[in-house]
Amino acid sequence: MKKEKVAILGASKDPSRYAYKAFQMLREYGHEPLPVTPKFDQLEGVPAVARLSDLKTPIDTLTMYVGPAISSKLLDEVLALKPGRVIFNPGSENPELIAALEKAGIPVVEGCTLVMLRTRQF
Repeated sequence: MKKEKVAILGASKDPSRYAYKAFQMLREYGHEPLPVTPKFDQLEGVPAVARLSDLKTPIDTLTMYVGPAISSKLLDEVLALKPGRVIFNPGSENPELIAALEKAGIPVVEGCTLVMLRTRQF
């Protein structure tokens, strides 16, 4: 399995949130999670960035844990990031952003990062 750099948009420190569970599970499966949130500057020793534009490394996967009200405002940043793919977790689906990504040739997955990891589909 290839180790991926995975940006988590909407990262959380709350263990009950799926974004936090994704952070934990990505590490468990040998990937490098990169928290993206303006709410804190690190998550369990891993530096967090406030915006996608603050990421300074190529991103294999962007996994979305924010709804369309937030992600629509970040359309330009998501496109500029040029991730290898974008996963829209349940509740984060955004038809406008999905269409823009597909037009830019960026693969889109509507699914659950946690399920994808557990079933080896990540």
